[in-house]
Amino acid sequence: MPLVNFRPAPGINKEVTDYTGQGKWTDGDMVRFFQGSAQKIKGWEKFISTSLVGVARDMHAFVGLDGTRYLAVGTDRKLYIVVEGLAYDITPIRETQALTNPFTTNGTTSVTVTDTSHGAAKGDFVTFDSFSAIDGLDMNKEFEITSITDNNNYVVTATSAASGSTSGGGGSGNAKYQIQIGPEVSTSAFGWGTDTWGSSTWGTPSTSTTVTLEARQWSLDNFGEDLIATVLNGGAFRWDTSSGVSTRAAAITNAPTASRLSLVSTPDRHLLFFGTEKTIGTTNTQDDLLLRFSDQEDINTYQPTAENTAGSLRIADGSRIVAAERSRGQILVWTDTSLHSLQFIGPPFTFGLRQLGQNCGIVGIHAGVDINGVSYWMSQDSFFLFDGSVKKLPCTVEQFIFNNLNVTGAENAFAGHNGEFNEIMWFYPRTGSDTINAIVAYNYLEGTWWTGTLDRTTWIDREVYDNPVATDYLPTTTANNEVISGLTDGATQLFLHETGNNGDGAAITAFVKSGVVQIGEGNDFAFVSKLIPDIEDQEGILNAKLEFKNYPNNSTSVTKTVSFQDNTDFVSLRGRGREFTVNVVSNTTGTAWRLGTQRFDIQPDGRR
Repeated sequence: MPLVNFRPAPGINKEVTDYTGQGKWTDGDMVRFFQGSAQKIKGWEKFISTSLVGVARDMHAFVGLDGTRYLAVGTDRKLYIVVEGLAYDITPIRETQALTNPFTTNGTTSVTVTDTSHGAAKGDFVTFDSFSAIDGLDMNKEFEITSITDNNNYVVTATSAASGSTSGGGGSGNAKYQIQIGPEVSTSAFGWGTDTWGSSTWGTPSTSTTVTLEARQWSLDNFGEDLIATVLNGGAFRWDTSSGVSTRAAAITNAPTASRLSLVSTPDRHLLFFGTEKTIGTTNTQDDLLLRFSDQEDINTYQPTAENTAGSLRIADGSRIVAAERSRGQILVWTDTSLHSLQFIGPPFTFGLRQLGQNCGIVGIHAGVDINGVSYWMSQDSFFLFDGSVKKLPCTVEQFIFNNLNVTGAENAFAGHNGEFNEIMWFYPRTGSDTINAIVAYNYLEGTWWTGTLDRTTWIDREVYDNPVATDYLPTTTANNEVISGLTDGATQLFLHETGNNGDGAAITAFVKSGVVQIGEGNDFAFVSKLIPDIEDQEGILNAKLEFKNYPNNSTSVTKTVSFQDNTDFVSLRGRGREFTVNVVSNTTGTAWRLGTQRFDIQPDGRR
């Protein structure tokens, strides 16, 4: 018989079995499809040498008027600006208190701080300055609050044990409290006032609730060369580039104090808040479907008058606004159930609002991306696009993704664009994981999908920087960007992607597995004696594992493994069965490859 060509259709198809997947790729990891070929993804390296506190939830790159490149990173615990390879903490200060003799020591590393109505929570950050040393401890530094004693006292952990015990010392100084941290993942709220009236006996805290504390999210944008940063269900802040990296972001004057997200409308230059307050400055008036916009070119004015363009609108469909994204000629606004278009129309109404689709909500604040006026997003059970009309996106891995999606953690899903390979990538948490641990990617020009274990919490394409930048969360690692006493684990590492062949110096294990190959209708046994590889851009050793079976549901199989380099003409093997699958694998440093058309020498070998 002539040699048999082996070149499955591009893309992963997990909607089929191995047997019905003949002529298809049915599984893979760290392998993309580009120009019709399967190829190992490129590598990554550290963008900055240090790691940041917390898990990154949004990232935004922009360029100052002087050409300086800035990268803003918002985590569940901090806000950073990265410049020239260095990360600076610009987390806003919520309150500064002048204190006198606030410290109590007990001969250990635990120090009690007395501050009446401090308003802090466990895990918040506070910086002390101008205090005198107490029992050998220098308290003029930043601390993570270890525990809350009561409304007037909390505990921090020093780097060494106090030399004695003192009740009330340290002299006079200041305590600067950063804005409160947010939950790493969404959690249910328990205790007093978290369930419906009459659900329990008087004075008994609730043990069940419908109240959810949403994971900390940021929406980051720039107004001119200044950074705009809004905390989910919290305040809005501005970081002025002209003030330098030694200054922190500060609350925007007169802006809402509780919003779900913000966005700058261009080119008309209004600052918009979504899911915001009916009465500005009164957080308990937050309306999850209300959007409010500033006066044009003035982010400090929100009260509408006859002389300005400030105002508000309310969406009627859904229970809350989830996301917003600039698109061509409009801003797309998603609720949990629908999609809407917000367009600048000028005075007297400023913006017009119309509904574009129903039953097409988005799963999270960063789960959508716009590419040249076409928007793609992830819902709770499907992928969608909008190109003038809402369409469900055909997906060959849909059941695999959504049957294994951690629905609670799905709000942290992040959509990124990789323009070099025409890919949209969604990073998401699978069942059993509270943190992002998987990727699904779609090539929007070729209509192919791939899946894998690349776990990035945020991603930006190469525009400001020469390569894409992404963040990885290290839950058991302590951040080392700054010295913070009592700092607990949980760090973010920034990486440059699409560079080299290794993952920060380590091998990237990549594989792609085919559906069944058989002779004719599978009645005869096949004897495979030779593989002639066709590999482009190969570096390092590549392995091919052939698994032979007699029937699809056979529990027994025989595996034949062959290896080849870039100069291998052919490899001999002796494998026999009614059917076989092909698994191409690389797991050493420095490997790269792109599959062409492989050829097998296959001979019929009878029916017994």
